[in-house]
Amino acid sequence: MHGRPRRPAKPEDEEAASAKAAKLRDLQAQVLHNHHARTYTKEAIGLSFKLLEINPEAYTAWNYRKLAFQHNVKELSDPEAIKSAVDDELRVVEVALRQNPKSYGAWYHRKWLLNQKLAPVDFKREFGLLDKLLKVDARNFHGWNYRRFLSRFMGVPDEEELKYTMDKISENFSNYSAWHNRSILLSNLLIQQSKGFESKQKIFSEEFELVTQALFTDPSDQSGWFYHLWLLAQTSSPDNPQLIASWPSNAAKLTSSLMKEKVEQHTLSSIWSRTVPIVLYFNEPVKGLNQSSVNLKSDLEFSKDIQWRPLTMADSGYSNCWAAYLQISNECSSLQEYSVEVNIPCSDDIVSRSGSNYNSPVHFTFDIELISNDTAQGLDLFDKPVAWNCSESFQSHGNRDPIPVDLLKITSALVEQDSNWHFERLSEEIDLFRELPDDNSKFGKLTLARLLLACAAIKSRGRSLIERKGYCEEALGLFTDLIHLDPSHKQCYEDERSLVLMDKLTCDMETFMKHCSVQVQPNSAPLNHVQLCRLSLTRIGFAERLLWVQMLDLSHNSLRSVEGLEALQHLVFLNISNNQISSFTALEPLTKIISLKVLDLSFNKIGAHSIDTTRYICSSPFSHKIEASEAFEEYQKVNINVEEYWDAILFFRSLKLAQLDIKGNEIASKENFRTLVVTLIPCLKWFDGEDVN
Repeated sequence: MHGRPRRPAKPEDEEAASAKAAKLRDLQAQVLHNHHARTYTKEAIGLSFKLLEINPEAYTAWNYRKLAFQHNVKELSDPEAIKSAVDDELRVVEVALRQNPKSYGAWYHRKWLLNQKLAPVDFKREFGLLDKLLKVDARNFHGWNYRRFLSRFMGVPDEEELKYTMDKISENFSNYSAWHNRSILLSNLLIQQSKGFESKQKIFSEEFELVTQALFTDPSDQSGWFYHLWLLAQTSSPDNPQLIASWPSNAAKLTSSLMKEKVEQHTLSSIWSRTVPIVLYFNEPVKGLNQSSVNLKSDLEFSKDIQWRPLTMADSGYSNCWAAYLQISNECSSLQEYSVEVNIPCSDDIVSRSGSNYNSPVHFTFDIELISNDTAQGLDLFDKPVAWNCSESFQSHGNRDPIPVDLLKITSALVEQDSNWHFERLSEEIDLFRELPDDNSKFGKLTLARLLLACAAIKSRGRSLIERKGYCEEALGLFTDLIHLDPSHKQCYEDERSLVLMDKLTCDMETFMKHCSVQVQPNSAPLNHVQLCRLSLTRIGFAERLLWVQMLDLSHNSLRSVEGLEALQHLVFLNISNNQISSFTALEPLTKIISLKVLDLSFNKIGAHSIDTTRYICSSPFSHKIEASEAFEEYQKVNINVEEYWDAILFFRSLKLAQLDIKGNEIASKENFRTLVVTLIPCLKWFDGEDVN
């Protein structure tokens, strides 16, 4: 641990280990017997002490001692006897910590004892114990966590604890735990606006000075670099969550068909349905969007029961992207244009993970034109399979321009007010790190790249999108260097590089329009098309700039995930063939896209690995979700191998595709896979270029 080399085992060590293991097994058996029998005698409790003296990680022994303590202390009425019982337990913890100072069970037991509040706490003794432990290992995060617990328990001011972290950092710049505790304390003090901590600019300027001294003293130490990255994150982002994009955007004009949805016939209404998604994209994950925090007004008749849904795979309730779906009433007149107003006032409901409230009111309006096209009802939109590589399949439509990127942007004057100081501070840091000797320090290059990207992000808030290019170019070069310099973290740097490349390609109209066009599918209205092929992308970023896209080609990249595409609620056609997708769980974000009809997954790596741990990132047959269990039971009745295909079942049953291409994947060659897909997607018309029927 922390660079300490392992010693090769000696024969006598192995003999001693065997004897210790035998004794340990015997003690464990006795403690378990006493635990099950609820035997709380002095002798039984003594056996648990012997076990913990050897193995402090025996959680059952700690739980047994809690139950025994609670049982026996009920029989005590004398305060001195109760204090003696508490002290005995505290001494057991100290013995365990001598054996293993990083024992989770021991530290938790000590906090549990103090929280019982059965006897006065000797804080001098507690802090003295911590001082001894932190002298042995100043970075022991268990000890620092316990110190935070003690400080809260006895009401020690954060200012005093901040001074303590400074003392420890002065003793050793390499004390990562002290830097970490400092970041927690500073966050609390700034949120509370404590005396002397009213100015975020002043505090962070001082902190940058402090950490820079540490970095230039020992550039090879990681602790200061991580603290610098934390400071950078605080400096480059607004204090409160901001709405950065929406679709429809302000002044956008949408067309919606009045035809009834006939999925089984694959008519135009499968795409231009009566459901209109509204997508809001924030700069950080937020929660609390509802009918009261987001006001919708319109002369258009739609269901008033509007539910805002987080577009995320996690169940935390927080998401950057939120969507609501307007269900247009049949009573609305065709050939008429309706206006929809979206108003998001300052709200205590909309909250970020850090607890900051939304305080940048936004108002925008868009129009929906309803069209009744009776002649189109008989047309089959998918009478032929879409061939992405065939130029005849799609033709440019010269009478219609793609959506301007600037229309997606929502700027806030509140954000721009603070940007000048942030930009100046970060520019100073960039100049400083460029002076750092180029000794191939991966931390130096990574920090410089992050500084450049932070400056680029600030420039975007002021609509200076073209100015980002210089920062992006330099950052791309740094990530390329890091890929070669630090191959063990290659995938991480490739993902970072992909984000920068996406930023560079989409940050201004002139560059982005080279990848955009308007395409026409027979029997269909024009589609906004974006092509980002052969760019070595491993990750999708800046999805907020793609909210308007209906047809997206990401083929011939190196994508391992499609996270981010869930925001594209108007996406109809998607090509992610010839990438590095290895499981259906990596495709789960696509299940959130309500308009997706054509999906090309050809020549990926789905099913190529016999043991694929990414399959267990999301729901599985072993989860306790009722809806998943019911689905598996349903498909077992029709002889589908749920154990083998559970991840495919969860993925495909959520889609309403008309066309799917999956050839070139290992899973496509498995017996009955085609039958499985056709069963799961009843509306599927084309499978790997062939008519399903």
